[in-house]
Amino acid sequence: MSHSPADLLITGCTVLVHDDQERIGFEQDAAIVVRDGRVESVTSAADAVGLAAVERIEARGQVALPGLVNCHTHAPMVALRGLAEDLPTEEWFNDVVWPVESNLTEKDVELGARLACAEMIRAGVTCFADHYFSMDTVAAVVTECGLRAHLGEAYFSSQGPQGREKSLEFALRHRGTADGRITTALAPHAPYTVTDTDLAATAQLALEHGLPVHLHAAENRDQTDTSLARHGITPIEVLDRAGLLATDLLIAHGTGIIDRDLPVLERASGRIAVATAPRGYLKFAWPDTTPIRALRAIGIPVGLATDGAASNNSLDVWESMALTSLVQKSTEGDPRWLTSRQALHHATLQSARAVGLGDSIGCIAPGRRADIVLVDLTGPHTQPVHDLAATLVHSARSADVRTTIVDGRVLMRDRELLTLDVPAVVRELGERLPALVDRSHGRRIQEYDT
Repeated sequence: MSHSPADLLITGCTVLVHDDQERIGFEQDAAIVVRDGRVESVTSAADAVGLAAVERIEARGQVALPGLVNCHTHAPMVALRGLAEDLPTEEWFNDVVWPVESNLTEKDVELGARLACAEMIRAGVTCFADHYFSMDTVAAVVTECGLRAHLGEAYFSSQGPQGREKSLEFALRHRGTADGRITTALAPHAPYTVTDTDLAATAQLALEHGLPVHLHAAENRDQTDTSLARHGITPIEVLDRAGLLATDLLIAHGTGIIDRDLPVLERASGRIAVATAPRGYLKFAWPDTTPIRALRAIGIPVGLATDGAASNNSLDVWESMALTSLVQKSTEGDPRWLTSRQALHHATLQSARAVGLGDSIGCIAPGRRADIVLVDLTGPHTQPVHDLAATLVHSARSADVRTTIVDGRVLMRDRELLTLDVPAVVRELGERLPALVDRSHGRRIQEYDT
C-alpha cells in the first residue's frame, strides 16, 4: 500500500460486498480507502484509524452501497414530468409526448438534463444509460456534474440515413470522454420505428466500431402481437434477423418477450441484457412485466431502470428496486422469488453488466471505480434492523441517501448537492415551459403504430 495519503477515507460504515459466488454480504464497522478514483481497499474501521487521507467521511449508522445504475432512461424528459397522465401508450405518444418533443431546443434538453442529474445524484444513482436527442448537450451536463453515463443519440428511420449517421458520429466522438466516465452506444429507437435495413446497418456498424446498441424492443405484449400479425415474427426475432443479437445489446423493457423468444436469446452470440422499469408498466396498465425469472434461467442480466419521467414521473431507481421485487412476487405468485438479496444483485452487478460496465462498477472491491453511496439507516422507518437486505430494499428510501460519490469525487455530501444549482435550473426551465408544452402546431416527431 502506498504511503502517500489516500484521496478519500470512508470510515465506520457497513459495506455491501459480494463474495466470489456473487452472494451479497455486509461487512460491519468497515472502512473504504479510495485512491485515484478507485477503491484501493475495504478494511476494518480499526485498521483505518492511522491512515492519512485528504478527505474523510465518518459514516457511522450508514451503509455503503455501490452507486445505483439507471439502465434505461430519457433524462431530459423530466421537463415533461406529469404532462401526459392517465393515457394509453399510443395516445400518450401521439397526442402529447411526440408533439411536445418536436418543440425541444438544445436549451430545453440542457435544463432537463441538469434537473435529471440533480434528481439522480440526490437518489443515489451514480450512472445512467440515456437514450435521447441533442446528446451532445447531455454529454456536456454529465461532464460538468460528475456523473457516469452511457449515452446514445436516438434515431428513427423517418429521419432518413442522417439519423443513423448522427447516432454513430456521436458515439464515436464521445466515447471515453469526461475522464472516461462517458461510454456510448448506437441508439435506434425500436423495431417498430426503425426499418429492418436500418437495424441491420446498425448491427454492422456496432461490430465494425466495437460499439454497443441500446434500443426499445418487445416493450409490451401488443408490440409482440402486432409484429407477429404483420411480419410473422416477434420483435426479438426481428432483432435476431437484423444481426443485432450478435452485438452487445441492451433491450429496454422486454415485457413482450414470449416463450418462443427465449431460445433465440439463449443462442445469441452477443452480450445481451434487459432493463426493467416496472413503475411505467403498472401505470400504462400493461398486462405483463419483464420476465426476469425466465431471463435468469438463460443467463441474461436484468438491470434496473426508470424510463423517462414523463411516463414514470420519477428517476428513482431505489423505487425500481423495491417495485421489481414486489411486481415479480405478484406476477410469479411466489413470495420466495426475487428476494431482497436478489433485488440488490439486480441493482448492483446486473445493472453494471447491463450498461457494459460489469468489470469496473457494480461492487465495492479493490480496483473498482469508486462509485459509492452512503445510506443513513438511523431513521425510525428503517429501525430496528433484523435483515439488512430487506431494510435496504423495502424500508429505506432514496431520500435516505446522504452522500453520493463518483470516481472518488463527492457529488453530494450530507444531502447537499455540490455540482449543480437546482433553483437556477428550475427558474430557467419555468420560463421556457409555455413554449415547450404548446401542441397547437399539430406536428409529431413520429407516429406510434406498432
